[in-house]
Amino acid sequence: MTERGPSTTRAPGPEPELPDPRVPQAPHGRLGVAGGAALYIAAVLGTGILVLPALAAAAAGPGAIIAVAALALISIPLAATFAALARRHPDAGGVATFARRAFGPDAARIIGYWFFFGTPIGAPIAALMTARYVVAVIGGDAVSTTLIAVGLMVIPIVVTAFGVRFAASVQLVLSGALIAVLVFVLAAAAPHAHPQNLEPLLPHGWGGVGLAMSLYIWAFAGWEAVAGIGGEFRNPRRDIPRATVLALVIVSVAYLAIQTVTVAVLGDGAASSAVPLLDLVEVATGSGGGVVVAVIAAIVVTGVFNAYLAAFSKLGAAMGRDGDLPAWFGRGVENGAVARRGLLLSAVVMALYSVVVLAGGDLPPFILVHTSIAAAVYGLGVASALRLLPVRSAGWWMALISCVLAAGLLVLAGWHLVFPAGVALIALVVGVIARRTTRGTQRDPA
Repeated sequence: MTERGPSTTRAPGPEPELPDPRVPQAPHGRLGVAGGAALYIAAVLGTGILVLPALAAAAAGPGAIIAVAALALISIPLAATFAALARRHPDAGGVATFARRAFGPDAARIIGYWFFFGTPIGAPIAALMTARYVVAVIGGDAVSTTLIAVGLMVIPIVVTAFGVRFAASVQLVLSGALIAVLVFVLAAAAPHAHPQNLEPLLPHGWGGVGLAMSLYIWAFAGWEAVAGIGGEFRNPRRDIPRATVLALVIVSVAYLAIQTVTVAVLGDGAASSAVPLLDLVEVATGSGGGVVVAVIAAIVVTGVFNAYLAAFSKLGAAMGRDGDLPAWFGRGVENGAVARRGLLLSAVVMALYSVVVLAGGDLPPFILVHTSIAAAVYGLGVASALRLLPVRSAGWWMALISCVLAAGLLVLAGWHLVFPAGVALIALVVGVIARRTTRGTQRDPA
């Protein structure tokens, strides 16, 4: 491995406000606002709707609604910050590129490893959530649940192998299906709401709200995920902010609505529900409606993986280009190219995590590990924005607010930060080995 690639020739520090129009820029892809927003919605909304309303209700009761509203507000500066970074630096490295430009190669390697080798733990979690929905409707045992979960992870890998643009086209249909099922569920269940289910508002105190927020970070994480496909937009400076705003509104309204209806309709039963969306529909329509929810849930998780695998594959290629992975993985890093080698490594990482998660079966501990990684990525990502964005610009102020919010998310993560700390240590050790290898090669070119 070499220590750094083409993107590291510039010293860390802030970039100029705009690229010089006289200097030829790297060609961009063909992704538009609709396709980009669909990928954003999949990355952020996705499978969180399947089980988080119940987990949050167990943690905070009706106070879970406050937790969702708070995270929706927190998402505004976070989403704005990553949109500002992606539109100014549309590179396959995404958050790793931002950290490299701001703080140098070690920071880039750390955040790249967090995202590439840490975030995929969410894949088997999402697949298992969805498989449980399907089994709850069609029947089956633990083996059936595992086989369905594995199948749900394999299909998106095949889709992503055809490239980001193809994945975005598929995702546009899938995100539309996701919104449709949410409207169906809310419309069917809302008339069965009981205001008394919203009392007491804080049965577990503010500590319960904090725990619900920690769980829901899983749901609102994802704004950083599609930063790596910024170069795939036709016009990143124009289309990334538009796609972000559209997705932010849809995601925030959807999560707040589904959490409110879950608590108001199911009451205390929400806390013990393994499949809250299915329970909501069955309250209103009986078991027939549950079949629709289970089928759409399977489609939804496919869309989530489309979004993340597109980002993972591109990041893997960028890490190969920049020396953070063997150079063999760098193929496909160019805008518009298909990073199949990065995708292959992503699939291997997902498979290893799947063995652990599917064997364990208890999701909340794994969700908290995933959210601790997301909080760490957010923390270093928004800190990079303070270095890269023009001081006192709108994006810079959003980054400043985001730094405060990210610090709060890190506090909520608590001892689970041990996991990202371990990954960071590995990244630093790899950096030391890479530097020693480089110096040894330079001293002995033979």
